[in-house]
Amino acid sequence: MKRNWLFVLAACVPVLLAGCGTVQKTRHAPVWKQASEREIDPLPIPNQYGPFPTCRKLSPRFWIGNADDPAPPDWYRPDDSGREWKWHLRNPFHNLTFYVIGIADTEFTRVGPSPENVFAPDGGWNWAISRASVLPLPFVSFQRNQFKFYLGWRERGNFGIKLTGLRPAKKAE
Repeated sequence: MKRNWLFVLAACVPVLLAGCGTVQKTRHAPVWKQASEREIDPLPIPNQYGPFPTCRKLSPRFWIGNADDPAPPDWYRPDDSGREWKWHLRNPFHNLTFYVIGIADTEFTRVGPSPENVFAPDGGWNWAISRASVLPLPFVSFQRNQFKFYLGWRERGNFGIKLTGLRPAKKAE
């Protein structure tokens, strides 16, 4: 009962800060379940996508991998000789943000005005609370013109931080 009370409290605070509006609720299936249901599986290895056991998540070697896309797709730098290692440098901590810190490998509920989006459809503020187990995991984002910011657990369950658009746009000469 205490857990539900904490979740309601954590969900109400952003509502009070953002003003009254429509609050929606969505349920998300684990990322590994969606990937394993693909028509053509790029990795025909059983349980490659998850769920990942805790002992595997504790390994720093797992943190720097990309269990969802270990090989670069065809569209990524097709004529580049170093495309394999550049693919790994592109997002070196994918597993850490999705499966160690994140909750992408578990079923979770997300509550907010636009819980299925990172940014509000009309710009401005967006917030959400994700919950997979005991702790409510917060998310907040803001978008206006070129400026974009977000911090927290995103719509797919991964943890992320973004801050762009602080410099003024360059004028064409």
